[in-house]
Amino acid sequence: MMLAITLLGLLAMTFVIGRLVPIDPVLAVVGDRASAAVYARARQELGLDLPLIQQFWIYCQKAVTGDFGRSVLTTNSVLQDIIRFFPATIELATLGTILGTLIGVPLGVFAAVRAGSLLDHIVRVIGLVGYSVPIFWLGLMALLLFYARLDWVAGPGRLDISYDYMVTPVTGLLLVDSLMQGQFDVFWNAVSHITLPACLLGYFSLAYISRMTRSFMLNELSQEYIVTARVKGLSERRVVWGHALRNAAVPLVTVIVLSYATLLEGSVLTETVFAWPGLGSYLTNSLQNADMNAVLGATLIIGVTFVALNLISDLLYRMLDPRTRAR
Repeated sequence: MMLAITLLGLLAMTFVIGRLVPIDPVLAVVGDRASAAVYARARQELGLDLPLIQQFWIYCQKAVTGDFGRSVLTTNSVLQDIIRFFPATIELATLGTILGTLIGVPLGVFAAVRAGSLLDHIVRVIGLVGYSVPIFWLGLMALLLFYARLDWVAGPGRLDISYDYMVTPVTGLLLVDSLMQGQFDVFWNAVSHITLPACLLGYFSLAYISRMTRSFMLNELSQEYIVTARVKGLSERRVVWGHALRNAAVPLVTVIVLSYATLLEGSVLTETVFAWPGLGSYLTNSLQNADMNAVLGATLIIGVTFVALNLISDLLYRMLDPRTRAR
Protein backbone atom coordinates (compact mmCIF):
# COMPACT_ATOMS: atom_id res chain seq x y z
CA MET A 1 0.00 0.00 0.00
CA MET A 2 2.77 2.38 0.97
CA LEU A 3 4.59 1.53 -2.25
CA ALA A 4 1.49 2.39 -4.32
CA ILE A 5 1.06 5.69 -2.47
CA THR A 6 4.74 6.49 -2.97
CA LEU A 7 4.56 5.80 -6.70
CA LEU A 8 1.37 7.85 -7.02
CA GLY A 9 3.09 10.70 -5.19
CA LEU A 10 6.04 10.37 -7.55
CA LEU A 11 3.74 10.57 -10.56
CA ALA A 12 2.01 13.63 -9.09
CA MET A 13 5.33 15.30 -8.37
CA THR A 14 6.72 14.80 -11.89
CA PHE A 15 3.40 16.01 -13.35
CA VAL A 16 3.45 19.16 -11.22
CA ILE A 17 7.11 19.78 -12.13
CA GLY A 18 6.15 19.52 -15.78
CA ARG A 19 3.48 22.15 -15.34
CA LEU A 20 5.49 24.52 -13.13
CA VAL A 21 8.69 24.58 -15.18
CA PRO A 22 8.65 27.84 -17.21
CA ILE A 23 9.01 25.97 -20.49
CA ASP A 24 6.27 25.80 -23.12
CA PRO A 25 6.22 22.23 -24.51
CA VAL A 26 4.09 23.40 -27.45
CA LEU A 27 6.82 25.77 -28.65
CA ALA A 28 9.33 22.91 -28.47
CA VAL A 29 7.13 21.06 -30.98
CA VAL A 30 5.98 23.80 -33.38
CA GLY A 31 8.78 26.36 -32.95
CA ASP A 32 8.43 30.04 -32.06
CA ARG A 33 7.48 31.09 -35.59
CA ALA A 34 4.35 28.97 -35.84
CA SER A 35 0.99 30.67 -36.44
CA ALA A 36 -1.63 30.90 -33.72
CA ALA A 37 -3.73 28.22 -35.45
CA VAL A 38 -0.85 25.76 -35.64
CA TYR A 39 0.03 26.51 -32.00
CA ALA A 40 -3.58 25.93 -30.89
CA ARG A 41 -3.84 22.66 -32.85
CA ALA A 42 -0.56 21.35 -31.39
CA ARG A 43 -1.69 22.31 -27.89
CA GLN A 44 -4.91 20.42 -28.43
CA GLU A 45 -3.10 17.35 -29.78
CA LEU A 46 -0.82 17.36 -26.72
CA GLY A 47 -3.89 17.48 -24.48
CA LEU A 48 -2.81 20.71 -22.80
CA ASP A 49 -6.22 22.34 -23.34
CA LEU A 50 -7.85 19.81 -20.98
CA PRO A 51 -8.45 20.44 -17.24
CA LEU A 52 -5.41 19.64 -15.09
CA ILE A 53 -7.13 16.73 -13.31
CA GLN A 54 -7.95 15.11 -16.65
CA GLN A 55 -4.39 15.74 -17.87
CA PHE A 56 -3.03 14.06 -14.72
CA TRP A 57 -5.33 11.05 -15.15
CA ILE A 58 -4.21 10.59 -18.78
CA TYR A 59 -0.59 11.05 -17.69
CA CYS A 60 -0.94 8.31 -15.04
CA GLN A 61 -2.61 5.91 -17.49
CA LYS A 62 0.16 6.35 -20.04
CA ALA A 63 2.98 6.23 -17.48
CA VAL A 64 1.75 2.90 -16.08
CA THR A 65 1.99 1.35 -19.56
CA GLY A 66 5.43 2.87 -20.18
CA ASP A 67 4.11 5.43 -22.65
CA PHE A 68 5.99 8.65 -21.88
CA GLY A 69 5.32 10.17 -25.28
CA ARG A 70 7.82 10.97 -28.02
CA SER A 71 11.02 12.92 -27.60
CA VAL A 72 11.19 16.12 -29.62
CA LEU A 73 14.99 15.96 -29.57
CA THR A 74 15.57 12.38 -30.79
CA THR A 75 12.12 11.76 -32.38
CA ASN A 76 12.14 8.32 -30.70
CA SER A 77 9.70 7.25 -28.03
CA VAL A 78 11.00 8.31 -24.61
CA LEU A 79 10.91 4.70 -23.41
CA GLN A 80 13.21 3.65 -26.27
CA ASP A 81 15.62 6.44 -25.35
CA ILE A 82 15.62 5.44 -21.69
CA ILE A 83 16.33 1.81 -22.59
CA ARG A 84 19.21 3.04 -24.74
CA PHE A 85 20.78 5.51 -22.29
CA PHE A 86 20.08 4.04 -18.83
CA PRO A 87 22.50 1.05 -19.09
CA ALA A 88 25.43 3.48 -19.47
CA THR A 89 24.42 5.14 -16.19
CA ILE A 90 23.96 1.77 -14.49
CA GLU A 91 27.40 0.63 -15.66
CA LEU A 92 29.07 3.78 -14.38
CA ALA A 93 27.24 3.88 -11.03
CA THR A 94 27.81 0.15 -10.43
CA LEU A 95 31.56 0.45 -10.91
CA GLY A 96 31.62 3.56 -8.73
CA THR A 97 29.77 1.74 -5.94
CA ILE A 98 32.05 -1.31 -6.18
CA LEU A 99 35.14 0.89 -5.91
CA GLY A 100 33.64 2.90 -3.06
CA THR A 101 32.73 -0.28 -1.16
CA LEU A 102 36.00 -2.15 -1.70
CA ILE A 103 38.06 0.80 -0.50
CA GLY A 104 35.63 2.56 1.83
CA VAL A 105 34.77 -0.40 4.09
CA PRO A 106 38.40 -1.34 4.96
CA LEU A 107 39.25 2.34 5.47
CA GLY A 108 36.30 2.76 7.83
CA VAL A 109 37.28 -0.38 9.77
CA PHE A 110 40.92 0.69 10.16
CA ALA A 111 39.84 4.20 11.18
CA ALA A 112 37.54 2.78 13.88
CA VAL A 113 40.13 0.32 15.20
CA ARG A 114 42.71 3.12 15.41
CA ALA A 115 40.35 5.90 16.45
CA GLY A 116 42.20 9.13 17.18
CA SER A 117 45.31 8.05 15.28
CA LEU A 118 46.82 9.74 12.22
CA LEU A 119 45.13 7.14 9.97
CA ASP A 120 41.76 7.97 11.51
CA HIS A 121 42.28 11.69 10.84
CA ILE A 122 43.31 11.00 7.24
CA VAL A 123 40.20 8.90 6.61
CA ARG A 124 38.00 11.62 8.08
CA VAL A 125 39.66 14.27 5.93
CA ILE A 126 39.15 12.09 2.84
CA GLY A 127 35.47 11.83 3.70
CA LEU A 128 35.18 15.56 4.38
CA VAL A 129 36.79 16.46 1.06
CA GLY A 130 34.53 14.00 -0.76
CA TYR A 131 31.50 15.76 0.68
CA SER A 132 32.73 19.34 0.39
CA VAL A 133 34.41 19.66 -3.00
CA PRO A 134 32.00 20.00 -5.98
CA ILE A 135 32.09 16.83 -8.04
CA PHE A 136 32.14 18.69 -11.38
CA TRP A 137 35.28 20.61 -10.28
CA LEU A 138 36.99 17.36 -9.30
CA GLY A 139 35.98 15.91 -12.67
CA LEU A 140 37.46 18.82 -14.60
CA MET A 141 40.70 18.67 -12.60
CA ALA A 142 40.93 14.89 -13.11
CA LEU A 143 40.45 15.32 -16.87
CA LEU A 144 43.07 18.05 -16.99
CA LEU A 145 45.63 15.99 -15.06
CA PHE A 146 45.12 12.34 -16.08
CA TYR A 147 43.87 12.83 -19.65
CA ALA A 148 45.25 16.11 -20.98
CA ARG A 149 48.55 16.25 -19.04
CA LEU A 150 49.59 12.65 -18.24
CA ASP A 151 47.63 10.82 -20.99
CA TRP A 152 47.02 7.87 -18.64
CA VAL A 153 43.36 7.38 -19.57
CA ALA A 154 41.07 8.03 -22.52
CA GLY A 155 39.06 11.23 -22.67
CA PRO A 156 35.36 12.01 -22.54
CA GLY A 157 32.78 9.68 -24.01
CA ARG A 158 32.23 5.94 -23.69
CA LEU A 159 34.48 4.81 -26.57
CA ASP A 160 36.86 6.18 -29.17
CA ILE A 161 35.05 7.01 -32.41
CA SER A 162 36.94 4.25 -34.25
CA TYR A 163 35.30 1.62 -31.99
CA ASP A 164 31.74 2.86 -32.38
CA TYR A 165 29.21 0.29 -33.62
CA MET A 166 31.70 -2.61 -33.30
CA VAL A 167 29.66 -4.14 -30.47
CA THR A 168 26.02 -5.13 -30.87
CA PRO A 169 24.06 -3.95 -27.82
CA VAL A 170 22.69 -6.92 -25.87
CA THR A 171 22.61 -5.84 -22.24
CA GLY A 172 23.54 -2.23 -23.00
CA LEU A 173 26.48 -2.62 -20.60
CA LEU A 174 29.41 -2.03 -22.94
CA LEU A 175 31.99 -3.84 -20.80
CA VAL A 176 29.79 -6.93 -20.60
CA ASP A 177 28.70 -6.89 -24.25
CA SER A 178 32.26 -6.46 -25.58
CA LEU A 179 33.49 -9.39 -23.46
CA MET A 180 30.57 -11.58 -24.49
CA GLN A 181 31.31 -10.91 -28.16
CA GLY A 182 35.08 -11.36 -27.82
CA GLN A 183 35.79 -7.72 -28.73
CA PHE A 184 38.74 -7.30 -26.36
CA ASP A 185 40.10 -4.16 -28.07
CA VAL A 186 36.74 -2.50 -27.53
CA PHE A 187 36.66 -3.77 -23.93
CA TRP A 188 40.02 -2.23 -23.01
CA ASN A 189 39.13 1.01 -24.77
CA ALA A 190 35.88 1.12 -22.78
CA VAL A 191 37.82 0.41 -19.56
CA SER A 192 40.13 3.33 -20.33
CA HIS A 193 37.16 5.65 -20.86
CA ILE A 194 35.21 4.59 -17.78
CA THR A 195 38.15 4.59 -15.36
CA LEU A 196 38.15 8.31 -14.59
CA PRO A 197 34.41 8.92 -14.11
CA ALA A 198 34.03 5.62 -12.19
CA CYS A 199 36.91 6.58 -9.86
CA LEU A 200 35.32 9.98 -9.32
CA LEU A 201 31.96 8.47 -8.39
CA GLY A 202 33.83 5.82 -6.39
CA TYR A 203 35.51 8.55 -4.37
CA PHE A 204 32.15 10.21 -3.70
CA SER A 205 30.75 6.83 -2.60
CA LEU A 206 33.89 6.03 -0.58
CA ALA A 207 33.54 9.24 1.43
CA TYR A 208 30.06 8.23 2.60
CA ILE A 209 30.69 4.50 3.08
CA SER A 210 33.96 4.90 5.01
CA ARG A 211 32.37 7.43 7.33
CA MET A 212 29.36 5.21 8.06
CA THR A 213 31.57 2.10 8.42
CA ARG A 214 33.69 3.92 10.99
CA SER A 215 30.59 4.95 12.93
CA PHE A 216 29.07 1.44 12.92
CA MET A 217 32.37 -0.18 13.88
CA LEU A 218 32.97 2.22 16.77
CA ASN A 219 29.55 1.27 18.10
CA GLU A 220 30.20 -2.46 17.73
CA LEU A 221 33.71 -2.31 19.23
CA SER A 222 32.27 -0.80 22.40
CA GLN A 223 29.81 -3.67 22.93
CA GLU A 224 30.22 -6.23 25.71
CA TYR A 225 30.49 -9.22 23.34
CA ILE A 226 33.67 -7.71 21.93
CA VAL A 227 35.18 -7.53 25.44
CA THR A 228 34.11 -11.14 26.03
CA ALA A 229 35.69 -12.27 22.76
CA ARG A 230 38.98 -10.60 23.71
CA VAL A 231 38.87 -12.15 27.21
CA LYS A 232 38.43 -15.57 25.61
CA GLY A 233 41.73 -15.02 23.83
CA LEU A 234 40.51 -14.54 20.26
CA SER A 235 42.94 -12.74 18.00
CA GLU A 236 42.31 -9.05 17.38
CA ARG A 237 41.91 -9.78 13.70
CA ARG A 238 39.11 -12.28 14.37
CA VAL A 239 37.43 -9.96 16.87
CA VAL A 240 37.39 -7.05 14.42
CA TRP A 241 36.73 -8.73 11.09
CA GLY A 242 34.89 -11.85 12.25
CA HIS A 243 32.64 -10.42 14.96
CA ALA A 244 32.42 -6.62 14.91
CA LEU A 245 32.32 -6.19 11.13
CA ARG A 246 29.84 -9.04 10.73
CA ASN A 247 27.35 -7.24 12.99
CA ALA A 248 28.14 -3.84 11.47
CA ALA A 249 27.50 -5.30 8.00
CA VAL A 250 23.74 -5.34 8.57
CA PRO A 251 23.18 -1.56 8.53
CA LEU A 252 26.16 -1.20 6.20
CA VAL A 253 24.34 -3.09 3.45
CA THR A 254 21.58 -0.48 3.60
CA VAL A 255 24.16 2.29 3.37
CA ILE A 256 25.76 0.73 0.29
CA VAL A 257 22.42 0.23 -1.48
CA LEU A 258 21.39 3.82 -0.77
CA SER A 259 24.80 5.03 -1.95
CA TYR A 260 24.21 3.15 -5.21
CA ALA A 261 20.80 4.79 -5.57
CA THR A 262 22.38 8.20 -4.97
CA LEU A 263 24.95 7.59 -7.71
CA LEU A 264 22.25 6.47 -10.14
CA GLU A 265 20.20 9.60 -9.63
CA GLY A 266 23.03 12.02 -8.93
CA SER A 267 25.52 11.26 -11.69
CA VAL A 268 24.13 14.04 -13.90
CA LEU A 269 27.07 16.38 -13.35
CA THR A 270 29.64 13.61 -13.78
CA GLU A 271 28.04 12.50 -17.05
CA THR A 272 27.96 16.08 -18.27
CA VAL A 273 31.65 16.70 -17.46
CA PHE A 274 32.77 13.43 -19.09
CA ALA A 275 30.28 13.57 -22.00
CA TRP A 276 29.04 10.20 -20.78
CA PRO A 277 26.00 9.12 -22.84
CA GLY A 278 23.87 8.10 -19.87
CA LEU A 279 20.49 9.06 -18.52
CA GLY A 280 21.93 12.13 -16.79
CA SER A 281 23.25 13.55 -20.07
CA TYR A 282 19.95 12.67 -21.76
CA LEU A 283 18.08 14.55 -19.04
CA THR A 284 20.36 17.57 -19.31
CA ASN A 285 20.08 17.77 -23.10
CA SER A 286 16.31 17.37 -22.87
CA LEU A 287 16.06 20.25 -20.40
CA GLN A 288 18.18 22.49 -22.62
CA ASN A 289 15.89 21.75 -25.57
CA ALA A 290 12.62 22.04 -23.66
CA ASP A 291 11.87 18.37 -24.41
CA MET A 292 9.40 17.94 -21.55
CA ASN A 293 8.26 14.40 -22.43
CA ALA A 294 11.86 13.23 -22.13
CA VAL A 295 12.46 15.24 -18.95
CA LEU A 296 9.39 13.85 -17.20
CA GLY A 297 10.02 10.28 -18.40
CA ALA A 298 13.65 10.26 -17.28
CA THR A 299 12.79 11.93 -13.97
CA LEU A 300 10.08 9.37 -13.30
CA ILE A 301 12.37 6.43 -14.10
CA ILE A 302 15.07 7.79 -11.79
CA GLY A 303 12.48 8.24 -9.04
CA VAL A 304 11.08 4.73 -9.49
CA THR A 305 14.61 3.31 -9.40
CA PHE A 306 15.34 5.17 -6.17
CA VAL A 307 12.12 3.88 -4.57
CA ALA A 308 12.89 0.32 -5.74
CA LEU A 309 16.40 0.42 -4.28
CA ASN A 310 15.03 1.78 -0.99
CA LEU A 311 12.62 -1.14 -0.91
CA ILE A 312 15.45 -3.59 -1.62
CA SER A 313 17.55 -2.09 1.19
CA ASP A 314 14.63 -2.51 3.62
CA LEU A 315 14.16 -6.13 2.56
CA LEU A 316 17.88 -6.85 2.91
CA TYR A 317 17.91 -5.28 6.36
CA ARG A 318 15.00 -7.48 7.46
CA MET A 319 16.63 -10.54 5.94
CA LEU A 320 20.01 -9.98 7.57
CA ASP A 321 18.75 -8.89 11.00
CA PRO A 322 16.37 -11.45 12.59
CA ARG A 323 15.37 -8.93 15.29
CA THR A 324 13.53 -6.77 12.74
CA ARG A 325 11.53 -9.76 11.50
CA ALA A 326 10.30 -10.49 15.04
CA ARG A 327 8.74 -7.02 15.42
